[in-house]
Amino acid sequence: MAPSTYFLLASLLAFATSQAIASDPSPLQDFCVADIHSPVKVNGFVCKDPMAVNADDFFKAANLDKPRDTMKSKVGSNVTLINVMQLPGLNTLGISLARIDYAPLGQNPPHTHPRATEILTVLEGTLYVGFVTSNTDNGNKLFAKVLNKGDVFVFPQGLIHFQFNPVHDKPAVAIAALSSQNPGAITIANAVFGSKPPISDDVLAKAFQVQKGTIDWLQAQFWENNHY
Repeated sequence: MAPSTYFLLASLLAFATSQAIASDPSPLQDFCVADIHSPVKVNGFVCKDPMAVNADDFFKAANLDKPRDTMKSKVGSNVTLINVMQLPGLNTLGISLARIDYAPLGQNPPHTHPRATEILTVLEGTLYVGFVTSNTDNGNKLFAKVLNKGDVFVFPQGLIHFQFNPVHDKPAVAIAALSSQNPGAITIANAVFGSKPPISDDVLAKAFQVQKGTIDWLQAQFWENNHY
Protein backbone atom coordinates (compact mmCIF):
# COMPACT_ATOMS: atom_id res chain seq x y z
CA MET A 1 0.00 0.00 0.00
CA ALA A 2 1.39 3.41 -0.97
CA PRO A 3 2.28 5.68 1.98
CA SER A 4 -0.16 8.35 0.79
CA THR A 5 -3.01 5.82 0.59
CA TYR A 6 -2.16 4.44 4.03
CA PHE A 7 -2.14 7.96 5.48
CA LEU A 8 -5.52 8.75 3.90
CA LEU A 9 -7.09 5.57 5.28
CA ALA A 10 -5.61 6.19 8.73
CA SER A 11 -6.94 9.74 8.68
CA LEU A 12 -10.42 8.59 7.68
CA LEU A 13 -10.40 5.93 10.40
CA ALA A 14 -9.34 8.48 13.02
CA PHE A 15 -12.08 10.85 11.90
CA ALA A 16 -14.73 8.14 11.94
CA THR A 17 -13.61 6.99 15.39
CA SER A 18 -13.70 10.53 16.76
CA GLN A 19 -17.24 10.98 15.46
CA ALA A 20 -18.33 7.65 16.90
CA ILE A 21 -17.25 8.55 20.44
CA ALA A 22 -18.08 12.26 20.30
CA SER A 23 -21.60 11.89 21.75
CA ASP A 24 -24.14 9.32 22.89
CA PRO A 25 -24.11 6.01 20.99
CA SER A 26 -26.24 6.12 17.84
CA PRO A 27 -29.37 3.94 17.90
CA LEU A 28 -29.30 0.72 15.88
CA GLN A 29 -33.08 0.34 15.90
CA ASP A 30 -36.11 2.65 15.88
CA PHE A 31 -36.00 3.05 19.65
CA CYS A 32 -34.51 1.56 22.79
CA VAL A 33 -36.74 2.55 25.68
CA ALA A 34 -34.68 2.41 28.87
CA ASP A 35 -35.38 -0.40 31.29
CA ILE A 36 -34.50 1.74 34.31
CA HIS A 37 -34.86 -1.15 36.77
CA SER A 38 -32.78 -3.73 34.91
CA PRO A 39 -29.89 -5.14 36.99
CA VAL A 40 -27.74 -5.32 33.84
CA LYS A 41 -25.14 -2.53 33.75
CA VAL A 42 -24.26 -1.02 30.37
CA ASN A 43 -23.18 2.37 29.04
CA GLY A 44 -26.66 3.88 29.20
CA PHE A 45 -29.60 1.58 29.83
CA VAL A 46 -30.72 -1.82 28.63
CA CYS A 47 -33.61 -1.75 26.15
CA LYS A 48 -37.07 -2.57 27.38
CA ASP A 49 -38.76 -5.42 25.49
CA PRO A 50 -40.21 -3.69 22.38
CA MET A 51 -43.43 -5.68 22.76
CA ALA A 52 -43.93 -4.09 26.18
CA VAL A 53 -43.30 -0.53 24.96
CA ASN A 54 -46.26 1.86 24.76
CA ALA A 55 -46.86 5.55 24.08
CA ASP A 56 -46.38 6.47 27.75
CA ASP A 57 -42.69 5.49 27.47
CA PHE A 58 -42.26 8.52 25.18
CA PHE A 59 -44.46 10.89 27.19
CA LYS A 60 -44.21 12.89 30.39
CA ALA A 61 -46.75 15.35 31.80
CA ALA A 62 -43.89 17.66 32.80
CA ASN A 63 -45.90 20.88 33.25
CA LEU A 64 -43.04 22.85 31.70
CA ASP A 65 -45.49 25.68 31.04
CA LYS A 66 -45.77 26.27 34.80
CA PRO A 67 -43.41 28.64 36.69
CA ARG A 68 -41.05 26.98 39.15
CA ASP A 69 -40.24 28.09 42.68
CA THR A 70 -36.94 29.98 42.82
CA MET A 71 -37.30 31.21 46.40
CA LYS A 72 -35.75 28.08 47.95
CA SER A 73 -32.56 28.45 45.94
CA LYS A 74 -29.64 30.47 47.32
CA VAL A 75 -28.58 31.27 43.76
CA GLY A 76 -32.09 32.22 42.67
CA SER A 77 -32.75 29.62 39.99
CA ASN A 78 -34.57 26.35 39.47
CA VAL A 79 -33.56 23.83 36.79
CA THR A 80 -36.17 21.27 35.73
CA LEU A 81 -34.34 18.61 33.73
CA ILE A 82 -36.04 16.06 31.51
CA ASN A 83 -33.47 13.35 30.81
CA VAL A 84 -33.61 9.60 30.36
CA MET A 85 -34.32 9.09 34.05
CA GLN A 86 -37.60 11.00 33.71
CA LEU A 87 -38.42 9.96 30.12
CA PRO A 88 -37.19 6.42 29.30
CA GLY A 89 -37.92 6.86 25.60
CA LEU A 90 -34.90 9.18 25.35
CA ASN A 91 -32.51 6.25 25.74
CA THR A 92 -29.95 6.19 22.86
CA LEU A 93 -31.53 9.26 21.21
CA GLY A 94 -28.83 11.70 22.37
CA ILE A 95 -31.06 14.53 23.52
CA SER A 96 -32.60 15.98 26.68
CA LEU A 97 -34.34 19.16 27.77
CA ALA A 98 -34.42 21.58 30.69
CA ARG A 99 -36.56 24.50 31.79
CA ILE A 100 -34.64 27.08 33.83
CA ASP A 101 -36.44 29.66 35.98
CA TYR A 102 -34.48 32.67 37.26
CA ALA A 103 -35.54 34.95 40.10
CA PRO A 104 -34.76 38.66 39.74
CA LEU A 105 -30.95 38.83 40.01
CA GLY A 106 -30.89 35.03 40.07
CA GLN A 107 -28.35 32.91 38.27
CA ASN A 108 -27.56 29.44 37.07
CA PRO A 109 -24.00 29.53 38.43
CA PRO A 110 -20.85 28.54 36.51
CA HIS A 111 -21.06 24.85 35.60
CA THR A 112 -20.25 22.36 32.87
CA HIS A 113 -22.03 19.51 31.12
CA PRO A 114 -19.38 16.83 30.61
CA ARG A 115 -21.44 14.94 28.04
CA ALA A 116 -23.41 17.57 26.13
CA THR A 117 -23.50 20.75 24.13
CA GLU A 118 -26.33 23.06 25.21
CA ILE A 119 -28.47 25.44 23.17
CA LEU A 120 -30.46 27.93 25.25
CA THR A 121 -33.56 29.90 24.20
CA VAL A 122 -34.90 32.77 26.32
CA LEU A 123 -38.67 32.54 26.70
CA GLU A 124 -39.19 35.47 29.05
CA GLY A 125 -37.01 38.27 30.43
CA THR A 126 -33.35 39.07 29.96
CA LEU A 127 -30.24 36.98 30.63
CA TYR A 128 -26.53 37.71 30.67
CA VAL A 129 -24.87 34.47 29.56
CA GLY A 130 -21.42 33.28 28.65
CA PHE A 131 -18.84 30.52 28.49
CA VAL A 132 -15.09 30.34 29.04
CA THR A 133 -12.67 28.51 26.77
CA SER A 134 -10.27 25.82 27.91
CA ASN A 135 -6.69 26.76 28.84
CA THR A 136 -4.59 28.40 26.13
CA ASP A 137 -1.28 30.27 25.99
CA ASN A 138 -3.37 33.47 26.07
CA GLY A 139 -5.47 32.42 29.03
CA ASN A 140 -9.16 31.56 29.12
CA LYS A 141 -11.34 33.70 26.86
CA LEU A 142 -14.86 34.70 27.87
CA PHE A 143 -17.62 34.77 25.25
CA ALA A 144 -20.62 36.58 26.73
CA LYS A 145 -23.83 38.17 25.52
CA VAL A 146 -27.00 39.78 26.84
CA LEU A 147 -30.02 37.83 25.59
CA ASN A 148 -33.61 38.97 25.33
CA LYS A 149 -36.85 37.11 24.71
CA GLY A 150 -36.52 34.85 21.66
CA ASP A 151 -32.71 34.96 21.55
CA VAL A 152 -30.62 31.79 21.32
CA PHE A 153 -27.09 31.02 22.57
CA VAL A 154 -25.00 27.86 22.41
CA PHE A 155 -22.57 26.51 25.04
CA PRO A 156 -20.00 24.03 23.66
CA GLN A 157 -19.71 20.66 25.37
CA GLY A 158 -17.63 20.56 28.54
CA LEU A 159 -16.93 24.30 28.78
CA ILE A 160 -17.73 26.32 31.91
CA HIS A 161 -20.80 28.50 31.34
CA PHE A 162 -23.41 30.48 33.24
CA GLN A 163 -26.65 32.46 32.99
CA PHE A 164 -27.59 35.50 35.09
CA ASN A 165 -30.79 37.54 35.26
CA PRO A 166 -29.55 41.16 35.57
CA VAL A 167 -33.02 42.61 36.12
CA HIS A 168 -33.85 43.39 39.75
CA ASP A 169 -37.65 43.28 39.48
CA LYS A 170 -38.53 40.71 36.79
CA PRO A 171 -37.94 36.95 36.58
CA ALA A 172 -36.67 35.18 33.47
CA VAL A 173 -37.34 31.80 31.89
CA ALA A 174 -35.33 29.76 29.39
CA ILE A 175 -35.50 26.38 27.71
CA ALA A 176 -32.30 24.44 27.03
CA ALA A 177 -31.79 21.49 24.71
CA LEU A 178 -28.78 19.26 25.39
CA SER A 179 -27.08 16.76 23.09
CA SER A 180 -27.16 13.81 25.47
CA GLN A 181 -29.81 11.67 27.11
CA ASN A 182 -27.85 12.22 30.35
CA PRO A 183 -25.73 15.39 30.02
CA GLY A 184 -24.56 15.58 33.63
CA ALA A 185 -23.78 18.84 35.43
CA ILE A 186 -20.77 19.91 37.47
CA THR A 187 -21.39 23.15 39.36
CA ILE A 188 -17.92 24.59 39.84
CA ALA A 189 -18.27 26.08 43.33
CA ASN A 190 -20.12 23.02 44.63
CA ALA A 191 -17.54 20.62 43.24
CA VAL A 192 -14.51 22.57 44.47
CA PHE A 193 -15.72 23.70 47.89
CA GLY A 194 -18.52 21.23 48.65
CA SER A 195 -17.05 17.86 47.71
CA LYS A 196 -17.32 14.96 50.16
CA PRO A 197 -14.81 14.34 51.56
CA PRO A 198 -13.48 17.89 51.14
CA ILE A 199 -10.45 18.71 49.02
CA SER A 200 -7.49 19.59 51.24
CA ASP A 201 -7.48 23.29 52.14
CA ASP A 202 -3.73 23.25 51.47
CA VAL A 203 -4.46 22.33 47.86
CA LEU A 204 -7.21 24.92 47.42
CA ALA A 205 -5.36 27.72 49.21
CA LYS A 206 -2.42 27.23 46.86
CA ALA A 207 -4.64 26.94 43.79
CA PHE A 208 -6.66 30.09 44.54
CA GLN A 209 -3.77 32.01 46.12
CA VAL A 210 -5.71 32.84 49.29
CA GLN A 211 -5.33 32.10 52.99
CA LYS A 212 -6.42 28.69 54.30
CA GLY A 213 -8.95 30.44 56.53
CA THR A 214 -10.76 31.71 53.44
CA ILE A 215 -10.94 28.17 52.05
CA ASP A 216 -12.15 26.81 55.37
CA TRP A 217 -14.94 29.42 55.41
CA LEU A 218 -15.98 28.55 51.86
CA GLN A 219 -15.99 24.84 52.62
CA ALA A 220 -18.19 25.45 55.65
CA GLN A 221 -20.96 26.95 53.50
CA PHE A 222 -23.97 24.95 52.33
CA TRP A 223 -23.44 24.25 48.63
CA GLU A 224 -26.83 23.36 47.23
CA ASN A 225 -28.02 21.88 43.95
CA ASN A 226 -30.45 24.07 41.98
CA HIS A 227 -31.79 21.05 40.05
CA TYR A 228 -35.20 20.03 41.37
